[in-house]
Amino acid sequence: MSKLVAIVGRPNVGKSTLFNRLTGTRQAIVSDEAGTTRDRQYGKCEWGKREFSLVDTGGWVVNSDDIFEEEIRKQVILATQEADVILFLVDVKNGETDLDLQVAKILRQTKVPVILCANKTDNNEDRYNSAEFYSLGLGEPFCISAATGSGTGDLLDEILNKIGPEDNGNDEDNSIPRFSVVGRPNVGKSSIINAFIGEDRHIVTDIAGTTRDSILTRYTKFGFDFFLVDTAGIRKKNKVTEDLEFYSVMRSIRAIENSDVCILLLDATRGIEGQDMNIFQVIQRNNKGLVVVVNKWDLVEDKSQQAISHFENAIRSRMAPFSDFPIVFASALTKQRIFKVLEMAKEVFLNRQRRVSTSKLNEEMLPLIESYPPPSIKGKYIKIKYCAQIPETQIPSFVFYANLPQYIKEPYRRFLENKIRERWNFSGTPINIFIRQK
Repeated sequence: MSKLVAIVGRPNVGKSTLFNRLTGTRQAIVSDEAGTTRDRQYGKCEWGKREFSLVDTGGWVVNSDDIFEEEIRKQVILATQEADVILFLVDVKNGETDLDLQVAKILRQTKVPVILCANKTDNNEDRYNSAEFYSLGLGEPFCISAATGSGTGDLLDEILNKIGPEDNGNDEDNSIPRFSVVGRPNVGKSSIINAFIGEDRHIVTDIAGTTRDSILTRYTKFGFDFFLVDTAGIRKKNKVTEDLEFYSVMRSIRAIENSDVCILLLDATRGIEGQDMNIFQVIQRNNKGLVVVVNKWDLVEDKSQQAISHFENAIRSRMAPFSDFPIVFASALTKQRIFKVLEMAKEVFLNRQRRVSTSKLNEEMLPLIESYPPPSIKGKYIKIKYCAQIPETQIPSFVFYANLPQYIKEPYRRFLENKIRERWNFSGTPINIFIRQK
Protein backbone atom coordinates (compact mmCIF):
# COMPACT_ATOMS: atom_id res chain seq x y z
CA MET A 1 0.00 0.00 0.00
CA SER A 2 1.17 3.48 -0.86
CA LYS A 3 1.65 5.67 2.20
CA LEU A 4 -0.14 8.98 2.55
CA VAL A 5 1.33 12.05 4.26
CA ALA A 6 -0.99 15.00 5.03
CA ILE A 7 0.16 18.58 5.65
CA VAL A 8 -2.02 20.43 8.19
CA GLY A 9 -1.84 23.81 9.87
CA ARG A 10 -3.52 27.19 10.06
CA PRO A 11 -3.59 29.51 7.00
CA ASN A 12 -0.40 31.12 5.73
CA VAL A 13 2.11 28.92 7.55
CA GLY A 14 3.54 27.73 4.20
CA LYS A 15 1.72 24.43 3.54
CA SER A 16 1.52 24.94 -0.23
CA THR A 17 5.16 26.10 -0.39
CA LEU A 18 6.24 22.95 1.47
CA PHE A 19 4.02 20.80 -0.79
CA ASN A 20 5.71 22.28 -3.89
CA ARG A 21 9.15 21.84 -2.31
CA LEU A 22 8.67 18.15 -1.40
CA THR A 23 6.97 17.16 -4.68
CA GLY A 24 9.44 19.17 -6.78
CA THR A 25 6.60 20.90 -8.64
CA ARG A 26 4.87 24.27 -8.75
CA GLN A 27 1.47 22.64 -8.60
CA ALA A 28 0.03 24.47 -5.60
CA ILE A 29 -0.57 28.22 -5.87
CA VAL A 30 1.43 30.19 -3.33
CA SER A 31 0.29 33.63 -2.16
CA ASP A 32 0.47 35.82 0.94
CA GLU A 33 -3.31 35.95 1.02
CA ALA A 34 -4.91 33.59 3.53
CA GLY A 35 -7.23 30.98 2.02
CA THR A 36 -5.45 30.75 -1.37
CA THR A 37 -5.53 26.94 -1.42
CA ARG A 38 -9.13 25.82 -1.89
CA ASP A 39 -8.72 22.67 -3.97
CA ARG A 40 -6.86 19.88 -2.26
CA GLN A 41 -3.57 19.12 -3.95
CA TYR A 42 -2.11 15.62 -4.41
CA GLY A 43 1.42 14.82 -5.39
CA LYS A 44 4.13 12.15 -5.28
CA CYS A 45 7.31 12.56 -3.31
CA GLU A 46 10.41 10.42 -3.82
CA TRP A 47 13.24 10.18 -1.30
CA GLY A 48 15.83 7.50 -0.65
CA LYS A 49 14.38 5.21 -3.35
CA ARG A 50 11.05 5.31 -1.49
CA GLU A 51 7.86 6.96 -2.67
CA PHE A 52 4.85 8.30 -0.84
CA SER A 53 1.82 10.47 -1.58
CA LEU A 54 1.48 13.98 -0.23
CA VAL A 55 -1.74 15.89 0.28
CA ASP A 56 -2.00 19.64 0.99
CA THR A 57 -5.07 20.15 3.15
CA GLY A 58 -5.99 23.68 2.21
CA GLY A 59 -9.56 24.42 1.54
CA TRP A 60 -11.23 26.90 3.81
CA VAL A 61 -12.72 30.20 2.74
CA VAL A 62 -12.01 33.37 4.69
CA ASN A 63 -15.06 34.87 6.33
CA SER A 64 -14.36 35.07 10.02
CA ASP A 65 -12.18 33.57 12.71
CA ASP A 66 -14.98 31.23 13.73
CA ILE A 67 -15.20 29.74 10.24
CA PHE A 68 -11.43 29.41 10.18
CA GLU A 69 -11.41 27.48 13.39
CA GLU A 70 -14.28 25.18 12.45
CA GLU A 71 -12.94 24.37 8.96
CA ILE A 72 -9.38 23.79 10.16
CA ARG A 73 -10.67 21.48 12.89
CA LYS A 74 -12.65 19.42 10.30
CA GLN A 75 -9.70 19.16 7.93
CA VAL A 76 -7.34 18.06 10.71
CA ILE A 77 -9.77 15.43 12.04
CA LEU A 78 -10.27 13.97 8.55
CA ALA A 79 -6.53 13.95 7.91
CA THR A 80 -5.92 12.04 11.15
CA GLN A 81 -8.47 9.41 10.06
CA GLU A 82 -6.90 8.63 6.72
CA ALA A 83 -3.22 9.69 6.61
CA ASP A 84 -0.29 7.52 7.71
CA VAL A 85 1.84 10.49 8.85
CA ILE A 86 0.81 14.08 9.59
CA LEU A 87 3.07 17.10 9.09
CA PHE A 88 1.88 19.82 11.44
CA LEU A 89 3.21 23.17 10.21
CA VAL A 90 3.70 26.16 12.51
CA ASP A 91 5.20 29.58 11.78
CA VAL A 92 8.34 30.64 13.69
CA LYS A 93 7.89 34.27 12.65
CA ASN A 94 4.40 34.59 14.22
CA GLY A 95 5.03 32.20 17.11
CA GLU A 96 2.43 30.05 18.84
CA THR A 97 -1.22 31.06 18.23
CA ASP A 98 -4.60 29.93 19.57
CA LEU A 99 -5.29 28.09 16.32
CA ASP A 100 -2.03 26.15 16.65
CA LEU A 101 -3.04 25.11 20.18
CA GLN A 102 -6.44 23.98 18.92
CA VAL A 103 -4.91 21.82 16.16
CA ALA A 104 -2.28 20.41 18.56
CA LYS A 105 -5.03 19.38 21.00
CA ILE A 106 -6.66 17.23 18.28
CA LEU A 107 -3.34 15.78 17.11
CA ARG A 108 -2.29 14.75 20.64
CA GLN A 109 -5.36 12.46 20.77
CA THR A 110 -4.64 10.67 17.50
CA LYS A 111 -2.64 7.46 17.05
CA VAL A 112 -1.19 8.70 13.72
CA PRO A 113 2.50 9.76 13.94
CA VAL A 114 2.79 13.56 13.95
CA ILE A 115 5.88 15.53 12.89
CA LEU A 116 5.97 19.11 14.16
CA CYS A 117 7.57 21.42 11.55
CA ALA A 118 8.67 24.94 12.53
CA ASN A 119 8.53 26.65 9.14
CA LYS A 120 10.14 29.93 8.01
CA THR A 121 13.31 29.16 10.01
CA ASP A 122 15.54 31.13 7.66
CA ASN A 123 18.46 31.81 10.05
CA ASN A 124 19.98 30.69 13.36
CA GLU A 125 18.13 33.34 15.34
CA ASP A 126 14.80 31.86 14.20
CA ARG A 127 15.97 28.44 15.43
CA TYR A 128 16.08 29.73 19.01
CA ASN A 129 12.51 31.03 18.62
CA SER A 130 11.28 27.53 17.70
CA ALA A 131 11.75 26.40 21.32
CA GLU A 132 8.35 27.84 22.30
CA PHE A 133 6.61 25.10 20.22
CA TYR A 134 7.72 22.46 22.72
CA SER A 135 4.67 23.58 24.73
CA LEU A 136 2.38 22.04 22.06
CA GLY A 137 3.30 18.61 23.47
CA LEU A 138 4.19 17.09 20.07
CA GLY A 139 7.89 16.57 20.62
CA GLU A 140 10.86 18.38 19.11
CA PRO A 141 10.04 20.80 16.29
CA PHE A 142 11.86 20.25 12.98
CA CYS A 143 13.28 23.60 11.90
CA ILE A 144 12.71 23.98 8.16
CA SER A 145 12.37 26.66 5.53
CA ALA A 146 9.96 25.59 2.80
CA ALA A 147 10.95 28.62 0.69
CA THR A 148 14.71 27.84 0.63
CA GLY A 149 14.59 24.07 1.24
CA SER A 150 16.66 24.29 4.43
CA GLY A 151 16.10 21.28 6.73
CA THR A 152 13.74 19.47 4.31
CA GLY A 153 16.24 16.60 3.83
CA ASP A 154 16.19 15.78 7.56
CA LEU A 155 12.39 16.12 7.49
CA LEU A 156 12.08 13.59 4.65
CA ASP A 157 14.35 11.18 6.54
CA GLU A 158 12.05 11.49 9.55
CA ILE A 159 8.93 10.94 7.37
CA LEU A 160 10.40 7.68 6.02
CA ASN A 161 11.31 6.68 9.57
CA LYS A 162 7.70 7.27 10.72
CA ILE A 163 6.22 5.49 7.69
CA GLY A 164 8.31 2.42 8.49
CA PRO A 165 9.40 -0.35 6.10
CA GLU A 166 7.59 -0.98 2.83
CA ASP A 167 4.54 -3.18 3.20
CA ASN A 168 4.33 -5.61 0.31
CA GLY A 169 1.09 -7.09 1.60
CA ASN A 170 -0.11 -10.56 0.78
CA ASP A 171 1.94 -12.13 -2.04
CA GLU A 172 -1.03 -14.05 -3.36
CA ASP A 173 -3.16 -10.92 -3.52
CA ASN A 174 -0.29 -9.02 -5.16
CA SER A 175 -0.13 -11.49 -8.02
CA ILE A 176 -3.79 -10.88 -8.87
CA PRO A 177 -4.32 -7.78 -11.03
CA ARG A 178 -6.33 -4.88 -9.64
CA PHE A 179 -8.63 -2.84 -11.86
CA SER A 180 -10.03 0.34 -10.32
CA VAL A 181 -13.10 2.07 -11.72
CA VAL A 182 -12.64 5.86 -11.45
CA GLY A 183 -14.44 8.97 -12.62
CA ARG A 184 -16.58 11.91 -11.60
CA PRO A 185 -19.57 11.33 -9.32
CA ASN A 186 -22.71 9.93 -10.97
CA VAL A 187 -20.90 8.75 -14.07
CA GLY A 188 -22.01 5.17 -13.34
CA LYS A 189 -19.05 3.54 -11.54
CA SER A 190 -21.10 1.44 -9.12
CA SER A 191 -23.63 0.60 -11.88
CA ILE A 192 -20.95 -0.77 -14.19
CA ILE A 193 -19.41 -2.91 -11.40
CA ASN A 194 -22.90 -4.28 -10.59
CA ALA A 195 -23.24 -5.08 -14.32
CA PHE A 196 -19.83 -6.86 -14.27
CA ILE A 197 -20.57 -9.06 -11.27
CA GLY A 198 -24.24 -9.59 -12.20
CA GLU A 199 -25.71 -8.54 -8.85
CA ASP A 200 -26.68 -5.27 -7.15
CA ARG A 201 -23.93 -5.33 -4.57
CA HIS A 202 -23.07 -1.60 -4.69
CA ILE A 203 -25.60 1.10 -3.81
CA VAL A 204 -26.65 3.16 -6.84
CA THR A 205 -28.54 6.49 -6.56
CA ASP A 206 -28.77 9.75 -8.53
CA ILE A 207 -27.17 11.57 -5.61
CA ALA A 208 -23.52 12.50 -6.14
CA GLY A 209 -21.32 11.03 -3.43
CA THR A 210 -23.33 7.82 -2.70
CA THR A 211 -20.16 5.69 -2.76
CA ARG A 212 -17.73 6.85 -0.08
CA ASP A 213 -15.43 3.90 0.46
CA SER A 214 -13.20 2.20 -2.07
CA ILE A 215 -14.88 -1.21 -2.33
CA LEU A 216 -12.84 -4.30 -3.33
CA THR A 217 -14.62 -7.09 -5.24
CA ARG A 218 -12.96 -10.25 -6.58
CA TYR A 219 -14.10 -11.25 -10.09
CA THR A 220 -13.57 -14.86 -11.16
CA LYS A 221 -15.97 -15.44 -14.10
CA PHE A 222 -15.37 -16.39 -17.76
CA GLY A 223 -11.70 -17.21 -17.21
CA PHE A 224 -10.95 -13.85 -15.55
CA ASP A 225 -9.39 -13.47 -12.10
CA PHE A 226 -8.85 -9.98 -10.75
CA PHE A 227 -9.94 -7.46 -8.12
CA LEU A 228 -12.39 -4.70 -9.03
CA VAL A 229 -12.19 -1.49 -7.02
CA ASP A 230 -15.14 0.92 -6.96
CA THR A 231 -14.04 4.37 -5.87
CA ALA A 232 -15.78 7.47 -4.63
CA GLY A 233 -16.18 10.16 -7.29
CA ILE A 234 -13.61 12.96 -7.33
CA ARG A 235 -15.33 16.32 -7.28
CA LYS A 236 -14.26 19.93 -7.31
CA LYS A 237 -14.06 21.62 -3.93
CA ASN A 238 -16.73 24.21 -4.77
CA LYS A 239 -19.20 21.35 -5.42
CA VAL A 240 -18.52 19.79 -2.04
CA THR A 241 -20.78 20.36 0.94
CA GLU A 242 -19.86 17.39 3.09
CA ASP A 243 -16.85 16.76 5.31
CA LEU A 244 -16.71 13.15 4.17
CA GLU A 245 -15.60 14.29 0.73
CA PHE A 246 -12.01 14.82 1.85
CA TYR A 247 -11.92 11.29 3.23
CA SER A 248 -13.45 9.84 0.06
CA VAL A 249 -11.10 11.56 -2.35
CA MET A 250 -8.05 10.42 -0.35
CA ARG A 251 -9.33 6.86 -0.66
CA SER A 252 -9.89 7.26 -4.41
CA ILE A 253 -6.33 8.49 -4.90
CA ARG A 254 -5.09 5.48 -2.93
CA ALA A 255 -7.20 3.13 -5.03
CA ILE A 256 -5.58 4.52 -8.20
CA GLU A 257 -2.11 4.16 -6.65
CA ASN A 258 -2.69 0.55 -5.68
CA SER A 259 -4.26 -0.63 -8.93
CA ASP A 260 -2.63 -1.91 -12.11
CA VAL A 261 -5.19 -0.65 -14.60
CA CYS A 262 -7.63 2.25 -14.18
CA ILE A 263 -10.98 2.14 -15.98
CA LEU A 264 -11.80 5.84 -16.44
CA LEU A 265 -15.53 6.40 -16.94
CA LEU A 266 -16.79 9.37 -18.97
CA ASP A 267 -20.39 10.47 -19.32
CA ALA A 268 -21.52 10.23 -22.97
CA THR A 269 -24.18 12.90 -22.39
CA ARG A 270 -21.67 15.44 -21.00
CA GLY A 271 -18.45 14.69 -22.87
CA ILE A 272 -14.97 15.13 -21.39
CA GLU A 273 -14.74 17.78 -18.65
CA GLY A 274 -12.00 19.43 -16.57
CA GLN A 275 -12.57 17.04 -13.67
CA ASP A 276 -12.10 14.03 -15.97
CA MET A 277 -8.73 15.52 -16.95
CA ASN A 278 -7.74 15.91 -13.29
CA ILE A 279 -8.40 12.21 -12.70
CA PHE A 280 -6.52 11.34 -15.89
CA GLN A 281 -3.51 13.33 -14.62
CA VAL A 282 -3.57 11.39 -11.31
CA ILE A 283 -3.56 8.12 -13.32
CA GLN A 284 -0.67 9.38 -15.46
CA ARG A 285 1.30 10.64 -12.47
CA ASN A 286 1.11 7.15 -10.99
CA ASN A 287 2.05 5.41 -14.29
CA LYS A 288 -1.06 3.22 -14.36
CA GLY A 289 -2.63 1.41 -17.29
CA LEU A 290 -5.69 3.14 -18.77
CA VAL A 291 -8.95 2.08 -20.41
CA VAL A 292 -11.39 4.90 -21.21
CA VAL A 293 -15.07 3.88 -21.10
CA VAL A 294 -17.73 6.23 -22.48
CA ASN A 295 -20.71 5.20 -20.32
CA LYS A 296 -24.43 5.93 -20.85
CA TRP A 297 -24.03 5.33 -24.60
CA ASP A 298 -27.69 4.18 -24.68
CA LEU A 299 -28.78 7.81 -24.01
CA VAL A 300 -26.96 9.19 -27.08
CA GLU A 301 -29.21 9.65 -30.15
CA ASP A 302 -26.51 9.82 -32.83
CA LYS A 303 -24.61 6.49 -32.69
CA SER A 304 -23.12 6.74 -36.19
CA GLN A 305 -19.50 5.87 -36.94
CA GLN A 306 -18.84 9.55 -37.58
CA ALA A 307 -20.07 10.49 -34.09
CA ILE A 308 -17.93 7.73 -32.53
CA SER A 309 -14.84 8.91 -34.45
CA HIS A 310 -15.49 12.52 -33.40
CA PHE A 311 -15.82 11.45 -29.74
CA GLU A 312 -12.62 9.37 -29.91
CA ASN A 313 -10.61 12.17 -31.54
CA ALA A 314 -11.83 14.68 -28.94
CA ILE A 315 -10.78 12.38 -26.06
CA ARG A 316 -7.33 11.61 -27.53
CA SER A 317 -6.59 15.25 -28.35
CA ARG A 318 -7.48 16.33 -24.78
CA MET A 319 -5.26 13.63 -23.26
CA ALA A 320 -2.30 14.14 -25.63
CA PRO A 321 0.61 13.38 -25.76
CA PHE A 322 -0.49 10.04 -24.24
CA SER A 323 -3.11 8.91 -26.74
CA ASP A 324 -2.44 5.17 -27.19
CA PHE A 325 -5.22 3.67 -25.07
CA PRO A 326 -8.43 1.74 -25.84
CA ILE A 327 -11.79 3.57 -25.82
CA VAL A 328 -14.98 1.54 -25.30
CA PHE A 329 -18.51 2.91 -25.80
CA ALA A 330 -20.65 1.08 -23.27
CA SER A 331 -23.79 1.23 -21.17
CA ALA A 332 -23.99 -0.13 -17.63
CA LEU A 333 -27.79 -0.02 -17.74
CA THR A 334 -28.26 -2.12 -20.91
CA LYS A 335 -24.96 -4.03 -20.35
CA GLN A 336 -23.87 -3.04 -23.84
CA ARG A 337 -20.16 -3.87 -24.47
CA ILE A 338 -19.35 -4.18 -20.74
CA PHE A 339 -17.62 -7.52 -21.33
CA LYS A 340 -15.35 -5.77 -23.83
CA VAL A 341 -14.31 -3.34 -21.05
CA LEU A 342 -12.97 -6.28 -19.00
CA GLU A 343 -11.22 -7.75 -22.05
CA MET A 344 -9.53 -4.42 -22.76
CA ALA A 345 -8.49 -4.00 -19.11
CA LYS A 346 -6.96 -7.48 -19.16
CA GLU A 347 -5.16 -6.71 -22.44
CA VAL A 348 -3.71 -3.48 -21.00
CA PHE A 349 -2.53 -5.43 -17.95
CA LEU A 350 -0.74 -7.94 -20.20
CA ASN A 351 0.74 -5.08 -22.25
CA ARG A 352 2.29 -3.70 -19.05
CA GLN A 353 4.17 -6.99 -18.69
CA ARG A 354 5.18 -7.32 -22.35
CA ARG A 355 8.85 -8.08 -22.99
CA VAL A 356 10.67 -7.33 -26.27
CA SER A 357 13.88 -9.25 -26.87
CA THR A 358 17.03 -7.13 -27.21
CA SER A 359 17.90 -8.58 -30.63
CA LYS A 360 14.43 -7.87 -32.02
CA LEU A 361 14.44 -4.35 -30.55
CA ASN A 362 17.80 -3.48 -32.10
CA GLU A 363 16.82 -5.08 -35.40
CA GLU A 364 13.73 -2.86 -35.67
CA MET A 365 14.89 0.38 -34.03
CA LEU A 366 18.52 0.90 -35.16
CA PRO A 367 17.78 1.15 -38.95
CA LEU A 368 14.97 3.58 -38.08
CA ILE A 369 17.25 5.71 -35.88
CA GLU A 370 19.85 5.70 -38.65
CA SER A 371 17.28 7.03 -41.12
CA TYR A 372 15.94 9.63 -38.64
CA PRO A 373 18.82 10.47 -36.28
CA PRO A 374 18.55 13.00 -33.41
CA PRO A 375 19.20 16.56 -34.65
CA SER A 376 22.83 17.67 -34.28
CA ILE A 377 23.55 20.34 -31.68
CA LYS A 378 26.48 22.80 -31.90
CA GLY A 379 27.96 20.81 -34.79
CA LYS A 380 28.01 17.59 -32.75
CA TYR A 381 26.40 14.49 -34.22
CA ILE A 382 24.49 12.26 -31.85
CA LYS A 383 24.70 8.53 -32.45
CA ILE A 384 22.50 5.93 -30.77
CA LYS A 385 24.40 2.64 -30.90
CA TYR A 386 22.35 0.17 -28.90
CA CYS A 387 19.00 -0.26 -27.12
CA ALA A 388 17.40 -2.71 -24.71
CA GLN A 389 14.35 -3.17 -22.50
CA ILE A 390 15.03 -2.91 -18.78
CA PRO A 391 13.85 -6.10 -17.00
CA GLU A 392 11.46 -6.25 -14.02
CA THR A 393 10.11 -2.71 -14.15
CA GLN A 394 6.64 -1.54 -13.13
CA ILE A 395 5.92 -0.28 -16.66
CA PRO A 396 7.77 -1.09 -19.93
CA SER A 397 11.05 0.82 -19.84
CA PHE A 398 13.58 1.08 -22.66
CA VAL A 399 17.14 2.36 -22.52
CA PHE A 400 18.98 3.81 -25.54
CA TYR A 401 22.77 4.18 -25.37
CA ALA A 402 24.15 7.27 -27.12
CA ASN A 403 27.48 9.15 -27.29
CA LEU A 404 25.89 12.47 -26.18
CA PRO A 405 22.71 11.62 -24.23
CA GLN A 406 22.39 15.12 -22.71
CA TYR A 407 21.58 16.59 -26.14
CA ILE A 408 18.61 14.31 -26.88
CA LYS A 409 15.46 16.34 -26.17
CA GLU A 410 11.88 15.40 -25.30
CA PRO A 411 10.47 15.48 -28.90
CA TYR A 412 12.95 12.78 -30.00
CA ARG A 413 12.14 10.64 -26.93
CA ARG A 414 8.49 10.90 -27.94
CA PHE A 415 9.44 9.88 -31.50
CA LEU A 416 11.20 6.76 -30.15
CA GLU A 417 8.20 5.93 -27.96
CA ASN A 418 5.76 6.29 -30.89
CA LYS A 419 7.89 4.01 -33.07
CA ILE A 420 8.01 1.35 -30.34
CA ARG A 421 4.20 1.58 -30.02
CA GLU A 422 3.80 1.19 -33.80
CA ARG A 423 5.77 -2.06 -33.82
CA TRP A 424 4.61 -3.67 -30.58
CA ASN A 425 1.29 -3.55 -28.75
CA PHE A 426 1.71 -1.35 -25.68
CA SER A 427 -1.80 0.09 -25.86
CA GLY A 428 -3.05 1.60 -22.60
CA THR A 429 0.25 1.46 -20.74
CA PRO A 430 2.79 4.27 -20.26
CA ILE A 431 6.35 3.72 -21.53
CA ASN A 432 9.60 5.05 -20.05
CA ILE A 433 12.40 6.05 -22.42
CA PHE A 434 15.88 6.51 -20.90
CA ILE A 435 18.97 7.77 -22.72
CA ARG A 436 22.31 6.65 -21.25
CA GLN A 437 25.98 7.28 -22.01
CA LYS A 438 27.66 4.63 -24.11
